[in-house]
Amino acid sequence: RGYDIAWEGLSYDEAQRGNEALAIFAVVLIFVYLVLAAQYESFVLPLVVILSLPIGVFGSFLMLKAMGLANDVYAQIGLIMLIGLLGKNAVLIVEFAVQRQRAGATVREAAIEGARARFRPILMTSFAFVAGLIPLVIASGAGAIGNHTIGSSAMGGMLMGTVFGVLIIPGLYVVFATLIQGRKLIKDEWDEPVSEELVRRGEEEGSSRDVIRRLNERLKDLLNRNKDR
Repeated sequence: RGYDIAWEGLSYDEAQRGNEALAIFAVVLIFVYLVLAAQYESFVLPLVVILSLPIGVFGSFLMLKAMGLANDVYAQIGLIMLIGLLGKNAVLIVEFAVQRQRAGATVREAAIEGARARFRPILMTSFAFVAGLIPLVIASGAGAIGNHTIGSSAMGGMLMGTVFGVLIIPGLYVVFATLIQGRKLIKDEWDEPVSEELVRRGEEEGSSRDVIRRLNERLKDLLNRNKDR
């Protein structure tokens, strides 16, 4: 009686930050999904990118655990940065696969060619990013813990997301592209976007009004000449 048990100090902070991390991760995923849905003009293909991200997030938390670092605000910053970069890698594979499929390749062939063609660019950008994080991971002095957390969070997720992503993303593409096979995966590049079409129609209507106005002026001139005669 009169006593209670509660988290305090670092344990309390980790519990709070863990709950916030889930909310931040959900918001980031929603924004990524909306951007990709607008880019692909499809509500299915963005799922390939979204579902490839958890493996990188797992690698991020695994690295933090191995380094003995806390899941704090610095880890969340690294996590948000990681999601954007891993999403970029997935977009490279998916977009190339869509182009190959539109060129006549089967879904499986398009997925394999997409992973094969984008494998080297993904490795180059990913490992360059990891190399740039090394100074943060080995930082010392004031603020070193925050630097370690950001660097470790992003590095672990990028390493695992890159290694396993090139295997998982083509498989996810085969699954979802098969579901929507027969439909347009991406709007044809020769089709005008809605905004451009509205502008074009507005210009056509404006030119039509100009023609009608000139005809009216011409008719008025002819009528005035007839009256003068």
